[in-house]
Order: sequence, then structure tokens, then C-alpha cells
Amino acid sequence: MPPSTSQDPTRLLEERLRHAREVIRVEVQAISNLEGCLNESFSRAIDLILACGGVVVVTGMGKAGLIGQKISATLASTGTPSIFLHPAEALHGDLGRIRSRDLVLALSNSGETAEIKLLVPAARKIGAKLIAITGMSSSTLGRLADVVLDIGPIDEACPLGLAPTASTSALLALGDALAMVVSKERQFSREEYALYHPAGALGRKLMRVGEVMRQGRELPLCSSGTPLGEVLRIMGDTPGRPGAALVVDELGRLVGIFTDGDLRRLLKELGALRNEDPIDGYMGKDPKCVLPEELVQVVERMMREHRVDQMPVIDESRRPVGLVDVQDLLDTRV
Repeated sequence: MPPSTSQDPTRLLEERLRHAREVIRVEVQAISNLEGCLNESFSRAIDLILACGGVVVVTGMGKAGLIGQKISATLASTGTPSIFLHPAEALHGDLGRIRSRDLVLALSNSGETAEIKLLVPAARKIGAKLIAITGMSSSTLGRLADVVLDIGPIDEACPLGLAPTASTSALLALGDALAMVVSKERQFSREEYALYHPAGALGRKLMRVGEVMRQGRELPLCSSGTPLGEVLRIMGDTPGRPGAALVVDELGRLVGIFTDGDLRRLLKELGALRNEDPIDGYMGKDPKCVLPEELVQVVERMMREHRVDQMPVIDESRRPVGLVDVQDLLDTRV
């Protein structure tokens, strides 16, 4: 029943916060208790995941299934190929997603979930190995598993003691522990993480200049002494219209840059420019440059600090290999 409108607001607030704190306390305690449940079985589960030649197929019904989806996603994003398989769908044809070289990770607090009890024997018949995370190691699921990770009996935080709350928190924590230990032993790197998170903030932070720079036909190059008019033509004809040209000496080394911004400033200051004049008299000399291995976020900061919209990318011999335009950096934020 909803609280009476005549109830004292202060007492109502205190009661709600007391109950909320109790829920959090119960869930924290359930997770804390897992430390005492970790044993050799956990290590054997890690061995099975590392030895898996296929994918880790995570499954669970109801709230356990929702937790399983998160665990599967965490595994996949940290170097362990994984999919989630809904147990009910598996019993109607999707069992074909499981192969003999796969590993099934089944979640069920009771270990007696009807759909899981039907799915597991079928998966074993296919030849897949099985890790069970359950609160009842003696359950049907526990007996069928190669390795059982027992979270032990858990009191739910639900006032009725029914809704999965503390138990699902424990399932998630243990699943995260598996994923993180496996990731560490695989020596999964920040660069690999970025590869799987190209649109994420961390992925962008770890992106290298060589991944976003303009190169090849999109790299506007001209030689020292090239007439201004020809340089403007090169800038306009280069695919993507980068708004800049990189000037190189007879050895192909970068000696200057000329940009649309330079052109606007010169027109404002001089009023007119002669197309036959060598670009050397108009270009910016000794421009700030970066290497292809530099982080995109570093280049972005440099461009902001120096108030430039383009930055040349050079190799160890100072030969231009690319050009980063401010628009290229904006495009990485999709």
C-alpha cells in the first residue's frame, strides 16, 4: 500500500533511507562473502576459459540471464570471445550456436531452473565443457558441471525474501572476477581494449595519429620554390580539400606549411598576392609536427594550444607521411 499522505514527511524520508541502506548492506555483504568461497575451483574455471578453443557461451534465465548478458559482454570486450544464449531459445533451435570446442558458463542461483536443466545435458552431448555459477553445488546444474563456482546460500534484500537482488549481485561480481583474471592472464592491453571500443572515450584516447591522418592521394605536397598559384591549385585539387599544403625540400623533408588561414591573413595584410611568387616567402616555417605513433588526444591538445587547424605527420627522417585536420579529430568523436 502507498504511504498515507498524513504520514510525517521527515519520518517517511528516514524510513525510506533506512530501507535503502539495508538493501545496500545486504548486497555488499553477499559480495564480501564471496571471498571465502574462492578456492581451487575458481582456478580450474580460469584454466577452462583460457583453454577454450571456441567461444564462452553464457546462459541464464530471468534475472540471472540479464546478469549473464553483462558477463558475456565483459568477457568479449576484454579479449575472450563470448556470446549470450537465452536458454528458452536454445531449446527451440538456438542450441545449434554451441559447438564442441565451446565452453558453457551457466548461471542459476538454485541450480534447478527448468530451462537450464534441459539445456545443460544437450550442451554436454554436443561436447562443450561446462562451468556452473550457483548457490547450490549439489543441484542438478552443479552435478552436471565440470567446474562449480558456489556462491553459497544468500539472503535476498527483497522485503519478501523473493526477488533476486543480493544473489544477482553476487553472480555479477563472481562473473567479473572471472573476466578480469582471464584478461590479466591473457595480458590484454589497453590498445586491444581500444580496438574493441572505437566509439568509446577510452578507445578514442588510445587512438593513434596514423589511424586518422590523411595520406596517399589525400596528402597535399609541393616542393620548395613552387609558385603560389600552383600551391593553391594543389590545395584545391587534393581529395578532401585539406585546406593546407606541405612544402618539402629536395630530399623530401618538411620545411614548411601553407594553409587557408595563411592565405586569408596575407590577403588582409597585403591586399594582393602574386601567383608566380615562390611559396617559400609565404609559408609557415618550422611547423609543429607529430609522428604517426602519437596519441590522437595529444595532437588534439597541441592543435588547441598552438591554435592551428592542420598538423603535419612526419617520419623519423622528417619526411611527411600524413596530415591531421581538425575535422579528422572531430570525426573520431562519433
